[in-house]
Amino acid sequence: MKENRVKGHATEAKGKAKEFAGKVTGDKSTEYKGKAEKYVGKAKAKMAGGDKKKK
Repeated sequence: MKENRVKGHATEAKGKAKEFAGKVTGDKSTEYKGKAEKYVGKAKAKMAGGDKKKK
């Protein structure tokens, strides 16, 4: 479970980097692909229990 959470956060970070690169270069395609990858990573991390809070 922890491994999936780490992979999700890694995918999110990779997406953020790709989104930033797209913004800097003015390449909308790369920017949008990065945004999509970022949200996929967030979802994977959340599904693996990455954002659970203990009561």
